[in-house]
Amino acid sequence: MNHRILSRPVNALVLLRAGVVLLLPGTAAVRAQEKEKEKDARPFAVEETAERISLRGTALEASIKKRGYVSGVEKGSFLDRKTGARDAGFGLDIQDWIMEPGSDAEYRGQLPGDLPYDFGNAWHGRTPKRSIEGPQICTQAKELKPRVIEGRDFVAIEQSWNYTLAAPGRHTGSEWRQTLVFPAGKRYFISSDRILSRNSGEALFFRQDLPGHVVHNRGDTFSEIYLSYHGRIPASEFFTDFAPDEKFNYRRDRDGVPKRIIRAYHTRDPKTGADGPWLAGMVLNPSDTSEAWCHQRTGYVCFIHEVGERPVKAGESFGAAYVIGWFDSIEEMEKVYDQYRGHSALEVTTDGWRLVPSKGGASNASGG
Repeated sequence: MNHRILSRPVNALVLLRAGVVLLLPGTAAVRAQEKEKEKDARPFAVEETAERISLRGTALEASIKKRGYVSGVEKGSFLDRKTGARDAGFGLDIQDWIMEPGSDAEYRGQLPGDLPYDFGNAWHGRTPKRSIEGPQICTQAKELKPRVIEGRDFVAIEQSWNYTLAAPGRHTGSEWRQTLVFPAGKRYFISSDRILSRNSGEALFFRQDLPGHVVHNRGDTFSEIYLSYHGRIPASEFFTDFAPDEKFNYRRDRDGVPKRIIRAYHTRDPKTGADGPWLAGMVLNPSDTSEAWCHQRTGYVCFIHEVGERPVKAGESFGAAYVIGWFDSIEEMEKVYDQYRGHSALEVTTDGWRLVPSKGGASNASGG
């Protein structure tokens, strides 16, 4: 084929008559083409509807619900594209109440909504605790308004909610804020939950699911549990119900602060019985955890996690930061943990994200 270089301007009408399509700078066609190129270059495909925000990247998929059972990552949506595994519970990094030690027995009849807290049973254990603000966000907030932040090599979700119920003598309106960062190409996300408190207390804490509960029928969805402060536990230990403080319970005031807090389950294909990857939740500053449960309730392993239980003044905030995701081994979990350790909060803008160090820590984890 012969190619000729045109040495003079070509009449656009001549080219159009010849069937050549011209894309002139600034035209609608060119702008649409540029938008498609930008979309293709983004680290995640992001789709938003009235019900949820869905993310699809090269390493994982996830969705964040706006209505119904809210906070954290929606159940069954967290897909490891390397193995095809999905989370086996009710969601990841799911938020509950603000609480403190002690019993509400004297005024339980005055508590509105779901604030009454019964203990001394198989689902809450024997330790006296009481809710000071609620309701439980995941089941009762009903609707959140998450915001998407897209960066060069990540996508982030920010969402918040103000508590509307309070115990007698306490204020409503404390703010829960959650930040989720999904770095491009990673099989995990980084998250942070924080409370800006309207109340003072000697030992305020908040409760959440971390990484998330595990629904199963005699271990059909997981083969073992790993707790860094305890070790590996076979699924058979969770065939019958037991209380939170009966076994596998961690308390900071009783057990001290471990080197790492990693809570994970080894997934299993319920159809074939083959082991898959681990799904882990890691608390990047171990001393942020006040108590952690891992017990069996009818139908699921309950992974309750509590943050704080230290003095808080009205106007102060407290919280923790995490890595939650898929891993092929405990050694890989530990390697990633040590990369991000020592942080208690997460900040993000379109220019990038960074983990905020715990007091006395050094910030060396960021992206964007």
